[in-house]
Amino acid sequence: MTHAAANRLAAAPGDNSAAAFDVARVRADFPILTQEVFGKPLVYLDSAASAQKPRQVIEAMSHAYETCYANVHRGVHRMSQLTTDAFESGREKVAGFLNAGSADEIVFTRNATEAFNLVASCFASAKLARGDEVVISTLEHHANIVPWQLVRDRLGIVLRIVPIDDDGNFLLDDYEALLGPRTKLVAVTHVSNDLGTVVPIKQVIDLAHARGIPVLVDGCQAVPHIKVDVQALDADFYIFTGHKLYGPTGIGVLYGKSALLRELPPYQGGGEMISSVTFEKTTFKDPPHRFEAGTPPIVEAIGLGAAIDYVASLGHEAIAAHETGLRGYAEARLTQVAGLRLVGTAREKASIVSFVMDNAHPHDIGTIVDRAGVAVRTGHHCAQPLMQRLGVAATARASFGLYNTREEVDVLAQALESVHELFG
Repeated sequence: MTHAAANRLAAAPGDNSAAAFDVARVRADFPILTQEVFGKPLVYLDSAASAQKPRQVIEAMSHAYETCYANVHRGVHRMSQLTTDAFESGREKVAGFLNAGSADEIVFTRNATEAFNLVASCFASAKLARGDEVVISTLEHHANIVPWQLVRDRLGIVLRIVPIDDDGNFLLDDYEALLGPRTKLVAVTHVSNDLGTVVPIKQVIDLAHARGIPVLVDGCQAVPHIKVDVQALDADFYIFTGHKLYGPTGIGVLYGKSALLRELPPYQGGGEMISSVTFEKTTFKDPPHRFEAGTPPIVEAIGLGAAIDYVASLGHEAIAAHETGLRGYAEARLTQVAGLRLVGTAREKASIVSFVMDNAHPHDIGTIVDRAGVAVRTGHHCAQPLMQRLGVAATARASFGLYNTREEVDVLAQALESVHELFG
């Protein structure tokens, strides 16, 4: 298929924003995109696993290390004060990014997985007893499954699982039927990391709140693509990670309503989270510092703040339009590859395309397209229960970011045609 024919085939949403969103200018901000793999230009289609970093983030972190680095909060010297200001500015930027009511509702963790474990551990200690129920969904990443299983095995709670249909749609009526008098928490994803399914999260929250049930939302795959307003959603907890939002690894974010955070005990003990310590008793600071024992991810918070500034400079609406058009083009283009089947065709999707191919294991697919310079993710994507529901052992996943282009989709499609020639 020619590039022009594929363009006609896609007729994808977002085309009207092509002039406004200058992807060539955006790509120039990402130094790594000039790299070659096996002598071919890098086509990076693995942003759902970890997004690449713009120069603005790299420079912000380098500047912090080179000019104003010290430990935060407890120092009276000038360098500590400068670093503390920069670190807390990162927290303020996250609060603004999510439209949190206060920066005190933003807890920094090492990653999203630690944030899930923090909520599971602390919420279980304060709120759960044997026989209580937590509702999760078939779409969940392992990070929002395993911590609740650990709580189940320790306390004897019950996990209720929201089903999906064959296309990967979250079944809202089935979800509502699972909410009962023993349901103490709902913990669901906003966007599936494997299928890209966008869960109707506002309806999920409203149905739970009508029964007095708080809701935790996994926003890791949502915040790079969707403008999130935690107050408008009325989310009780919202979690995301820095490295998928074009920021650094080593930092995650837990938003929690102030009243709820104050009801939870500390997650870990040590420095920074204490108010006073004697051998007889320790008293703890208010949130968020109560949950941030030890030296925090200082420069990572500065880098995350820079990433938020970068995304804001482009605008979520423009990013979403670009990525929606790209996904539509990719789905149309890839379905023309013989022997390829899309996995996950929900009504509402983010910029993730998962697929399988006749006679070719996803790992073989990934290896072959890598020789063409194309990076895709293969495997179960930390979503084994979802794979079991869909009847596949693994998929290949192309996930798009704000720097990807239709020409890169064509390179992927051509590489997949080579896979079909070898295995078809």
